[in-house]
Amino acid sequence: MGGFFQELAKVLAQRWVSLLALPGAFFIAAAWLAVSLGHSRAWDHALLVQRVNAATTTLTKLPVGLQVLGVVALLAAAAGVGLVVQALAGVTRRLWLGQWPHWLAAPLVRRRRARWHRLVAKRRRLEEDSPEPRAQVDHDRIDAAADRVNRMAMAEPGRPTWMGDRVHAVESVALHRGGLDLAFGWPRLWLLLPETTRTELGNAHAAFAAAVATGTWAVPYLLLGTSWWPAALMGVATGVTGWARARSAITDLSSLAEAAVDLHGRELAAALGVVDPEGSGPLTVAEGERATNLMRKGR
Repeated sequence: MGGFFQELAKVLAQRWVSLLALPGAFFIAAAWLAVSLGHSRAWDHALLVQRVNAATTTLTKLPVGLQVLGVVALLAAAAGVGLVVQALAGVTRRLWLGQWPHWLAAPLVRRRRARWHRLVAKRRRLEEDSPEPRAQVDHDRIDAAADRVNRMAMAEPGRPTWMGDRVHAVESVALHRGGLDLAFGWPRLWLLLPETTRTELGNAHAAFAAAVATGTWAVPYLLLGTSWWPAALMGVATGVTGWARARSAITDLSSLAEAAVDLHGRELAAALGVVDPEGSGPLTVAEGERATNLMRKGR
């Protein structure tokens, strides 16, 4: 057990440094630059060197105990900033996944849904107007139209954001193609998934969580930009980087989740006694609906 706790302490220390202390220390350094330079002299190299030399001289003149205390205080401040940003990450996550108040989300969902249906209708017109057998150019136009539909949303939009619709599409496809309500079915399905599948899903979710945390660091940097304009540029760069990584991660996560439902949905229904365990093939809507009724328990 001693070795286990030592390894656990190492892992926690690494996560503390990577998620809290290091990003927090960078922000504190940026805050010190903001106080030292301000807007008017944001890139004044000579002033920066002067302020650094003065701070270093002051620090070296302090007793060793005070120097150690200062380092500890700096690490504590960095961790404190990191904890605040981690707390704000939940807000970023809800914002990016489109978990907004209904009055705010509804108009955007209607516009996204109308646009999606226009793109679907255009693709269908291309299919209807193309003669049989179709030439390669006709196939290319139809494929391009289908790609525009899928790039916007994999199913009829139900969230005000692109990332939110990637998650909504998994829920929608599972319900309308397989009869499974994942709000009740996913926890039970998770218990049946093989370890390798759960690991892949966990890695994809961790990548999304890390991207959300990265994007959230844009908030304090943008606020700091009111005192030192380069911090605003850093905030924009951080936010865009986190947002781009989050889009990639949510694509992987939603694709893996949909694949898990496709490959193990029948296994879930069999575990609930709805279908024959020896059966094969995709889960039908009727079978999925019976499984969903059992899982809902009348709720």
